[in-house]
Amino acid sequence: MKSDRLSQKELESYLWGAATLLRGLIDASDYKQYIFPLLFFKRLSDVWDEDYREAIEDSQDEGYATATANDRFAIPEGAHWKDARDASRDVGRALLNSYQSIEAANPQRLQGVFGNAAWTDKAQMPDETLKNLIEHFSKHTLSLANVPEDELGNGYEYLIKQFADDSGHTAQEFYTNRTLVHLMAQMLEPKAGEAIYDPTCGTGGMLISCLAEVKRHGGDTRTMGLYGQELINITAAIARMNLVLHGVSDFDIRSGNTLHEPALIEGDRLKTFDVVLANPPYSIKKWNREAWQSDQWGRNFLGTPPQGRADYAFFQHILKSMDPKTGRCAILFPHGVLFRNAEQEMRCELVESDLVECALGLGPGLFYNSAMEACVVICRSQKEKSKRGKILLIDAVAEFLRDGVQSFLSPENQSKILRAFQVFQDVPQFAAVVTNEEVLARNGSLSIPLYVDRSDTRDAAEAISLKHAWTAFDEGGQDFWKQMNDLIYIFDGVSVKEDADA
Repeated sequence: MKSDRLSQKELESYLWGAATLLRGLIDASDYKQYIFPLLFFKRLSDVWDEDYREAIEDSQDEGYATATANDRFAIPEGAHWKDARDASRDVGRALLNSYQSIEAANPQRLQGVFGNAAWTDKAQMPDETLKNLIEHFSKHTLSLANVPEDELGNGYEYLIKQFADDSGHTAQEFYTNRTLVHLMAQMLEPKAGEAIYDPTCGTGGMLISCLAEVKRHGGDTRTMGLYGQELINITAAIARMNLVLHGVSDFDIRSGNTLHEPALIEGDRLKTFDVVLANPPYSIKKWNREAWQSDQWGRNFLGTPPQGRADYAFFQHILKSMDPKTGRCAILFPHGVLFRNAEQEMRCELVESDLVECALGLGPGLFYNSAMEACVVICRSQKEKSKRGKILLIDAVAEFLRDGVQSFLSPENQSKILRAFQVFQDVPQFAAVVTNEEVLARNGSLSIPLYVDRSDTRDAAEAISLKHAWTAFDEGGQDFWKQMNDLIYIFDGVSVKEDADA
């Protein structure tokens, strides 16, 4: 077995090599159910061995060395990687037994972390395939010395991205554009000692980004608490693995439907957090609107969203989850939340509450595998005195680069947007500070072209935007007609007339 230090490129090739062993055997969307638990199991075993070796060299006492290795996380006898590797038959059962033993021995940190894949279903995952996967992962030792936490975390994120690319139809729930997530984290400025929350956490990317932002500024990430809830069990398990692999010890990731049954509760109210980031599933139609009208957690304080779009249900859940003094949030939404008539009354209530600090309009393609344009809404429980009664609108529709079918924000794009957000002043053709009264005078519309003059910036980027908005039209959006209205506004010099049901 090799015990050499792996470069990032070697690590990524090694990790993706495991997935290639499954090609043609199972659907690409199912790779994650098997690859991630195996990777995690191998990492736990190799780190346990590393701790044991160091302790035995120091003490020559096997009992002491075992106890020391179990300090980080316990691996019961018979539940180590080598035990599963030695199994000559019923390999899936050997793996499942190890997973269950490890979870039971580490209930606070690892409960449910291995997911619920059908390891004993030999028709789907025969012994030969599992042994091939085990031998592949056995090629390298994934100790902390060989693969430090940050590097394995980056490799894990690489694998998440590759699975999103490969499976496509599940990618929106599984992966959020990391360049955009990084920008959102920078805008919220998470700090050491704060509690961070993502109510639709997916694989935990937004939580990890906050961790990285604190680390980048020299903060002590050990004092942070990371919290999340995720509807899909295997995705929640992957999020837990992700956090452990990034060296996080204080986290709580729950499974379940955030709107129907929020899991993070304190007494008779929702738990509140300093920072909330989210990319909720956009405009879902199947949700319990009737129950929302008498929500026991008081999350209907702005009103009840239409059945066909639950965006403002997630929005209100997030606002209720913010700490009353320190709370701030960044939410990735489709553009329609800023101007749709169906949510006008709720939006007016929102503006009157003076919670909205910024609405950031972004270009097309930043939603995964979708041409739809995105926006980020920043809210704060207690605004700075100079920002009270005001909202910053940023028109960053042209701030993106493309890589194939996917858009991303370059460091220059991120810096330009971040500077405008931090300065909180008018920037010609890019940003405008408006009063709440101005917004309410326009029936609560936060449609950015109403306030930011785009006339000198609608060039090639606008053509790209229109092209992709048209592609997105049959996905249920009205973005194309919204942008056509914007063009009428530009060329005729008249106000944009909002589509009645945009």
